[in-house]
Amino acid sequence: LNPQEQHQELVKLANMRMPFGKYQGHLLIQLPEHYLVWYRQKGFPPGKLGEQLQLIHEIKLNGLEGLIYPLIKK
Repeated sequence: LNPQEQHQELVKLANMRMPFGKYQGHLLIQLPEHYLVWYRQKGFPPGKLGEQLQLIHEIKLNGLEGLIYPLIKK
């Protein structure tokens, strides 16, 4: 991916909402860390959502949420 495509993917990630479950409708970046850890232990869902949850987990684990919050559309 070129830098523009990477930016677009990060903007998508920042604005992606959990489509189901206890946290349905919450932005992925707003999911509590214990929920992401639970998914990591149980297995992330297949497909794009699983990839995004895994990435959000890594972002939170490394304290990089500050890079995502400015990309959230108001």
